[in-house]
Amino acid sequence: MRTIMLVCSAGMSTSLLVTKMNIVATKENMDLKIFAVAEAEVKSHLDDVNVVLLGPQVRYLLPKMKKTFELREVPVDVIDSIEYGTMNGEAVLNKAISLMEE
Repeated sequence: MRTIMLVCSAGMSTSLLVTKMNIVATKENMDLKIFAVAEAEVKSHLDDVNVVLLGPQVRYLLPKMKKTFELREVPVDVIDSIEYGTMNGEAVLNKAISLMEE
């Protein structure tokens, strides 16, 4: 099972996006765990994620998060603002999958 972690300021604004991503993953029979956390909780999940996506509102964390996950070779990127705003779970899921496959 591969794991996708979304990060936002409080861990709540991404919960709907996680739900939408899970709907697509279930429909496509993907073996994924997708969850959202606040920035303060990231360190609790350092060793159990395969990709990290940041909400657009915390894009300023990108350099810090890349450094945090660099040695673990976990890709980190920012969710596109439009995809986030429209809660496009399929597009965000596809981005996460492509990052894991790089």
